[in-house]
Amino acid sequence: MSIKSIAAKIFAKKIHKKTLKWASKPVETQQKVFEELIHLAKNTQFGKDHKFDEIKSFQDFAKQVPVRDYEELKPYVDKVVKGEADVLWKGKPLYFAKTSGTTSGAKYIPLTKESMPFHIQAARNAILSYIHETGNAQFVDGKMIFLQGSPILEEKNGIKLGRLSGIVAHFVPSYLQKNRMPSWETNCIEDWETKVDAIVEETINENMSVISGIPSWVQMYFEKLQEKAKKPVGELFKNFNLFIYGGVNFEPYRAKFENLIGRKVDSIELFPASEGFFAYQDSQKEKGMLLLLNAGIFYEFVKSEEFFTDNPKRYTIGEVELNVNYVLIISTNAGLWAYNIGDTIQFTSLQPYRVIVSGRIKH
Repeated sequence: MSIKSIAAKIFAKKIHKKTLKWASKPVETQQKVFEELIHLAKNTQFGKDHKFDEIKSFQDFAKQVPVRDYEELKPYVDKVVKGEADVLWKGKPLYFAKTSGTTSGAKYIPLTKESMPFHIQAARNAILSYIHETGNAQFVDGKMIFLQGSPILEEKNGIKLGRLSGIVAHFVPSYLQKNRMPSWETNCIEDWETKVDAIVEETINENMSVISGIPSWVQMYFEKLQEKAKKPVGELFKNFNLFIYGGVNFEPYRAKFENLIGRKVDSIELFPASEGFFAYQDSQKEKGMLLLLNAGIFYEFVKSEEFFTDNPKRYTIGEVELNVNYVLIISTNAGLWAYNIGDTIQFTSLQPYRVIVSGRIKH
């Protein structure tokens, strides 16, 4: 066993202890996040408009801050995009994650110096959680690929913007840089088909151990690899044993992936979005992903069947039940307040709180 994999196991144990600490006190953890968010944003324009200085409890917050989607929050976001400070969160954001909205064209989701570290930590902790549970750390010696958007960023009124996966590429920790693929130059290729061809050329003779990305992107990569190598991906990469994915339901892809790989590999599911990193799979044995209650996000939940009624009840973490469809509502340290991200979730466990993504409220 290499020094690197021994160090990974020690670090994994340390992070596991930290995770247990907050996960075993869910209500207390969320209350602390709530109080900190209100305190830090009380002097912003949004905080003043919604009398944050008078908010003493969640009940006060629910009365003063209605649930909104992007369209309803857009007047505030537009001011941030124009370069105004202290609008939704103190100061200005570090970045905007640009996403394609279904109704409003491009959406600009702020990422702040307070919110950005949690995107990085959550992805790291998902891998460490897997190492702690399985004892498998050998993959840290191999090459890892993260299929992602271009890290080339534009600028709007002094604030950089790009796809979330491209922004995150700027924050890969130094201890992973040596193992990480593809090269920066290849990552910057805009055309996806050209990019995948270049990634195939770069990786086909490497010792790939971890492959990560949206399943549709990874499927295309695997198909091109198989076409070029004339053998299954699992035969080509003998030490490939971990697939990390997020963004969509993997089940429709599972059979195809097993066929392309030629064997089963362990997988870790993530629940990231431009608005925040909400959950990751913390166990290979249990169903669902661990909801991240200490990551600068305060969660509310509205039952799906009540969502379109007048004044539906907003539940906090201590009030949720198993197997009920909830609309996920978030308030974050990037300045989103009682924000409906559009996803519905169900709890598969309440000790700790684990969720699955069950759909979209529009559907």
